[in-house]
Amino acid sequence: MSAPVKLKYTVPGDDFTRAGEASGSVKKALKKLGVCPDAVRKVAIAMYEGEINMVIHANGGEITVEITPEAVDMVLRDQGPGIENIDLAMQEGYSTAPDNVRALGFGAGMGLPNMKKYTDEMKVESEVGVGTTVTMRVYIKQ
Repeated sequence: MSAPVKLKYTVPGDDFTRAGEASGSVKKALKKLGVCPDAVRKVAIAMYEGEINMVIHANGGEITVEITPEAVDMVLRDQGPGIENIDLAMQEGYSTAPDNVRALGFGAGMGLPNMKKYTDEMKVESEVGVGTTVTMRVYIKQ
């Protein structure tokens, strides 16, 4: 891989049946490019958690992915309600998911903590009433 590979996905809002399509597609692309299995796993988990958060909280959004020989960079953008307290949202078990989402087995408050756990770098920027942008990077071990 010489030139960066750029991928873009639209995450539909409120559709749990399609959540995971983008992370699944990126996982396939990384495997096809011969990226080490550990990096593929980390990217797939972090992206899936992000997709689920977009579906639950933000009525969907956009994900852009750039794959270089050094790293996989993911930017997840939404125009959802925003996160009032990012520090609180980063705590394991903290969730603002509604009961109907919890009844489906989602909303346990592990999304953002898992995204951080499975990435090498992560930044969350959010403005209440405007939306949230999460930038994540996973380094590819050569």
